[in-house]
Amino acid sequence: MNNGKIAVIGAGKWGQALHFALNSKQECFITSRTKRDIKNFVTLDFALSCEYLIIAIPAQEIKTWLKENFVFKGQKILVASKGIEANSGEFLNEIYSSFVPDENIGFISGPSFAAEVIKGLPCALVINSKSKKIYEEFSKFFPNFIKTYYSSDVIGAEIAGAYKNVLAIASGICEGLNLGKNAQASLISRGLVEMQRFGKHFGAKKMTFLGLSGAGDLFLTANSTMSRNFRVGLGLAENKSLKDILDELGEVAEGVKTASAIDKLSKKYKIYTPIAQEVKLILDGKNPKDSLKDLLKN
Repeated sequence: MNNGKIAVIGAGKWGQALHFALNSKQECFITSRTKRDIKNFVTLDFALSCEYLIIAIPAQEIKTWLKENFVFKGQKILVASKGIEANSGEFLNEIYSSFVPDENIGFISGPSFAAEVIKGLPCALVINSKSKKIYEEFSKFFPNFIKTYYSSDVIGAEIAGAYKNVLAIASGICEGLNLGKNAQASLISRGLVEMQRFGKHFGAKKMTFLGLSGAGDLFLTANSTMSRNFRVGLGLAENKSLKDILDELGEVAEGVKTASAIDKLSKKYKIYTPIAQEVKLILDGKNPKDSLKDLLKN
């Protein structure tokens, strides 16, 4: 193992932004499926030999990737993706638990657009882990323009990070239908309540949803065209097909698959999640205006 070395696995926009940030303080390597012209780009084998790994692989791909590529050799892991696996309904921490012990893993959450991080603009992130030592070890890698906080509420951060993407789709629909800022603020605030209700069922702490991981990330993602999920909502409001929207986007919008996962879990555990349910129905073809009527009526 390359002791003290750190690498980012996944060279999408978020992976590259994290690589830029970490590389400003110490040498940081990066790898991905396809070779990129990026400083300190290395092979996957070399990256996996580093003591510290930041994994920025989409939620829907991570289980397969871990099975095919990952062998635990004592590495410390920081997960930099958000979502719930659609097929199984598993949270990311549940997926990783089969490969990495709790004391060796943490999860990033908080409001952080990659486009701003890669410019060195200030932001704050939460490192969520059952082990405070993981927070202490990873926080020293982050540059001065990123302030890090610690939380032990892994499941709360996981749910907040996944759920806000679905609510961002709803907010984009609201914007696209020109329903006004009153409606949008109502939607986002009720979405926060819904997210917390969902999280409570799985043992999440209420305060997590009022902090950076919950309200902070939600307010950012649900209010800007810089958000991929928000742009999905804009497209749906224009009656574009989901395929056309995603082709135009050219990037992963985690909220699309996460909406299905939340819908399955809500039905299984009888959790009241009306906004997420309507987003799922719209993604399946329901007219957004009909969803609006149903949300106002119920």
